[in-house]
Amino acid sequence: MTLHLINKTPSESSALRDSLSAVSNGDALLLIENGVYAAMPAYAELFTRLPGSVQCYLLEDDAIARGLKDLNQDFRAIGYDGFVELSCRYGKVVSWF
Repeated sequence: MTLHLINKTPSESSALRDSLSAVSNGDALLLIENGVYAAMPAYAELFTRLPGSVQCYLLEDDAIARGLKDLNQDFRAIGYDGFVELSCRYGKVVSWF
């Protein structure tokens, strides 16, 4: 099981699209830094083909810092403690740039 970290917007990098093609059942996706913009409703279609067991998260402080509200409900907002917990839970952590 892998935790995939995305820190770029879909418009500034192919990281999100690249990671979505590599995600497998049991993996998790965590949006951090500018990656939280991908949780905006305009990008919701990108996540429709994810395997059902993939958990999606976003770093709440990063969304707040960017003034983002009304984000994709498929993403669970977590804090830094949750980030650490996810990093420990998954056997592998991959940062996509």
